[in-house]
Amino acid sequence: MNSSLQPLNPEAQRAHEWLNTLHTWLMIGGSVLLMGLIAYSAFGATGVAWATILTAIGLWQAVRMSPKVVLKLYKARALTPEEVPQLHQLMRELTKRANLPEVPQLYYVPSQMMNAFAVGQLHDSAVAVTDGLIRHLTLRQLAGVLAHEISHIRNEDLTVMALGDVLSRLTGTLATVGLLFGIPMAFLTNGGVVPWVTIAVLVAAPTVGGLLQLALSRAREYDADLDAAGLTGDPEGLATALLTLEQKQGGLWEKLVLPGSRSPQPSLLRSHPKTSDRVRRLLSLRTGAPPFISRPDSPLRPPASIVPPVRRPRINIGRMGLWY
Repeated sequence: MNSSLQPLNPEAQRAHEWLNTLHTWLMIGGSVLLMGLIAYSAFGATGVAWATILTAIGLWQAVRMSPKVVLKLYKARALTPEEVPQLHQLMRELTKRANLPEVPQLYYVPSQMMNAFAVGQLHDSAVAVTDGLIRHLTLRQLAGVLAHEISHIRNEDLTVMALGDVLSRLTGTLATVGLLFGIPMAFLTNGGVVPWVTIAVLVAAPTVGGLLQLALSRAREYDADLDAAGLTGDPEGLATALLTLEQKQGGLWEKLVLPGSRSPQPSLLRSHPKTSDRVRRLLSLRTGAPPFISRPDSPLRPPASIVPPVRRPRINIGRMGLWY
């Protein structure tokens, strides 16, 4: 760790938060304008009206979807207080600090991947942690990770990301429909003139929409990091958790065979900011004061894993490839 980094004062922290919020709304606004441009280019004013209606329906469905639907896809199950009392106590403390109306349900995902994610809304939410995460992070690091996920719930990032996802998907659908049906109709009605500009816009739109969605995700991750540090008062706990994730997630074989598979380059293709940037920001929040929520830097020691061991990939000359 770089101990020379200075604490971030309250004014600078507010500037960070204001800038991240500005980025979020600029990207949402850009996605809305892009979708409107595609709808108008392909179908005129009628297309814009239908795009607005479909966006409202898609967002309404996304917001009303039960967290259990998403958790079922990951084969997640509820974690009982008897299994991991330390995590449940952490969830209660963090919920109180965040002023959430209800404590998010804690779920377990049987995977060796080190990951955590939040689903749902303020009054019906859940936080899922994988088997790999609770076995490789210390209690202090887990406190930072859970605070990060609770920050997503408190800031209603899940609704914002749902809106970004709906806009991105609808933009791609409208562009495809426009290329298949709108362009041929325009060709026939305009005396055989090919609308090259419209074609170029429709072809580029899905890529631009996807990049805007990734940028939106990165902005919300920065905000959740800052809020997590505020909840625990221990930014270094989350910073060390991020470094551990970075070190343990990509093994030697993955880096050799699939370089950049977890951390695509350039950074425009990332859903999360670079770990080095996140760690630098978090460490700049250190003040030397005791944390609000303190946990020892020791392993959680959960019950025996139900996840089968994953063998290292091996090169098999006879089978001419890499086998697991």
